Amino acid sequence: MKKITLSLIAAIVVNTGLYAEDTKASDIELSANVALTSNYVWRGMTQSDNSPAIQGGFDVAYEGAYVGVWGSNVDFNSEASVEIDIYIGYANDIAGITYDVNYCQYTYPGESDEANFGEASLTLGYDFDVVALSAKYYVGVTTNKFNPENGWEVGASVPLPMDISIDATFGDYGNNTNSTDGEYYLIGATKSFEKFDISLAYTGMNYDDKTAGHDGNGKEGNLVATLSASF
Repeated sequence: MKKITLSLIAAIVVNTGLYAEDTKASDIELSANVALTSNYVWRGMTQSDNSPAIQGGFDVAYEGAYVGVWGSNVDFNSEASVEIDIYIGYANDIAGITYDVNYCQYTYPGESDEANFGEASLTLGYDFDVVALSAKYYVGVTTNKFNPENGWEVGASVPLPMDISIDATFGDYGNNTNSTDGEYYLIGATKSFEKFDISLAYTGMNYDDKTAGHDGNGKEGNLVATLSASF
């Protein structure tokens, strides 16, 4: 989902087993998240026209399988003012290697169906204690106005004392409109306070089309501060 998450996105790791009994309510995990960010940036590109955004979502998980919904205000200089993402997936681990198979449908009420698109992804990760690494490959599965293509990204998170982490992401994204092709990146730090995270990161996009970009020269860069909480 298009979240401002400055920590390395870790897969949900849940032990699985075979049960003769019916599913118990205690086996179902419910969670929620909310965030206030100075700028909603997705893959290096602002989605809120460099303005603040309020975001939040809910998830339901059972033995590695999960489904959820997430939303944020957006500003594309069009009719769309809200983004709502609906996703489903399965996450687990094999010999310490986490994996997450996910499908996400991005929707923009008020914009029309042409702006909506779907994306399937596979994320792998491994925690070496001194650094956690991840790799993600995603594929656009619908071709509407946005016309998404394939892309990939890699990430690293280094834990520090006092519940602080240094986080980095680098990826390459393609789009058939040729206006959002390019390499994106993020470098930042996150401080955790129990259920709360405070993050500060610099993130940007180097467009293949040198006439694209928020500053008109084929580049976009933003310093983003985020306060988030998980329940």
